[in-house]
Amino acid sequence: MSPDTSSRPGRTRKEATHDRIVETAARAIRRSGYGGTGVADIMKEAGLTHGGFYAHFDSREGMLAEAADRAGADGMALLARVAAAAPPKKGLEAMLRAYLSKEHVEGAETGCAIAALGSEMPRQGPKVRRAATRRIKEMIDLVARQSPDWGQPGAHERALVTVATALGALVLARAVDDQKLSDALREAALNHLTPTG
Repeated sequence: MSPDTSSRPGRTRKEATHDRIVETAARAIRRSGYGGTGVADIMKEAGLTHGGFYAHFDSREGMLAEAADRAGADGMALLARVAAAAPPKKGLEAMLRAYLSKEHVEGAETGCAIAALGSEMPRQGPKVRRAATRRIKEMIDLVARQSPDWGQPGAHERALVTVATALGALVLARAVDDQKLSDALREAALNHLTPTG
């Protein structure tokens, strides 16, 4: 479940550099967590000097907030593309299969930022938490819109349960060092969440 990171046309050099820093930070926070993501390391990985950081951000928290927002946006865009490419009324199932795929379990650096960083959120500053909250709400809304019972009573609550279940299954599948258990967690969640299993 890797995002499309193609460049936007017509950007200035400063915008392109800023974008490169944010993209590097978005991968780094998913790989190493917020605490393991330092400014100097991000700048070096982006091929820039540490001194150039403040030309783009007012603080580390500002960079982390943009990185969290970018990582979340990438994940939501990918899920939306998966749903759009699915046959009619199969969008939710297609999204869940992509989200709970073995490739996504193994691709934390480019995968769901919520799964990679959720346990760290309570200790982050307001800007970072706001960005993460926005993307979590977006994920819930996307699942709700793809649900067969969208617009019916209880649909929003079922979307909340679907997101929580899929997210929890992904976190646990990544956490364990037993491949059979990891696969079983993913499959159990899929069987529970999709009518065809």
